Amino acid sequence: MKRKVEKASANVQGLASPARLPQDTKPELLSLRPRRLLEYVGQEEIVEALKIAIQAAQERGEPVDHVLLHGPPGLGKTTLAYIIANETSGELTVSSGPALEKGGDLLGILTHLEDGDVLFIDEIHRIPKAVEEFLYPAMEEFAVDFVFDKGIHARSHRYRLNRFTLVGATTRVGLLSPPLRDRFGIFRSLDFYSPKDLVAIINRSAQILEVPIDEGGAAELAMRSRGTPRIANRLLKRVRDYTQVRADGVITRETVAAALELEGVDGAGLTGLDRRYLKTIIEFYKGGPVGIEALAATLQEEADTLVDVVEPFLLKLGMIIRTPSGRKASEKAYQHLGFRVQGPLFS
Repeated sequence: MKRKVEKASANVQGLASPARLPQDTKPELLSLRPRRLLEYVGQEEIVEALKIAIQAAQERGEPVDHVLLHGPPGLGKTTLAYIIANETSGELTVSSGPALEKGGDLLGILTHLEDGDVLFIDEIHRIPKAVEEFLYPAMEEFAVDFVFDKGIHARSHRYRLNRFTLVGATTRVGLLSPPLRDRFGIFRSLDFYSPKDLVAIINRSAQILEVPIDEGGAAELAMRSRGTPRIANRLLKRVRDYTQVRADGVITRETVAAALELEGVDGAGLTGLDRRYLKTIIEFYKGGPVGIEALAATLQEEADTLVDVVEPFLLKLGMIIRTPSGRKASEKAYQHLGFRVQGPLFS
């Protein structure tokens, strides 16, 4: 016990010491997120709308209107929440729909927000209905209602909140209840990025990571990144490792191709799961149509994973078609996987 006290005392003295300690020279964790709207690449219409909304709110001395961002994972919804907080000089509080299990969880967060703070709720469509009810007055009137006691002794008390901005993010906006969706003043949908924008993002990330990359390497990596900045940054780190160990340290088109072959990412950006998904439709179900639950059972994957992660990019490429009776593989999918199209695909 005495040793623990002495050790704790030494730690406190070390933290308060004016001398330069080893931990003071450690580099901070590198973040590839842009911090300002000027640094944000792509999604020009959304960026311009946010610039106008932020400037107008600051001129009026008000918080920015509540923002709802919708789109597939990895397109920058969380990054935009950080940027909104930075641009308005507010503190950012981060939570998620599944984490807010009870009304008290949300009330605890709301009552600690200061004027101009930003509350970011990821996967907001997964908030329980009972918790969602507390958001309505909080978003509209910046107030929450507490109920004390029960039965004939029940009393209601309204607690005034500081004015804040709620930023909600969802991959499935159709699951959001209309009352909640209608309370957002700014509603924007994020789309997949163009190869040109991804090249700019990759070059910026490579500069932060201090990794040399040529034009061919950036272009090849952009083509394989599924139109998604998060995937582009993740693959850049894997290519960096490969180049450091197996090449001369400079990322080129050839090193990108070799590194991503080990990752199972082909020239169109399809992963092993994407190809298994398409092959299952073609081989097991003769090109479709097939329901999503049947596909999930065959692949032994969650249906939500297929809907949220796999299908958006395949739909963007035109490799699958959603019909009222299920999913069908397109002629482009047959050609990409090397299958021969036998007879008409659509009757």
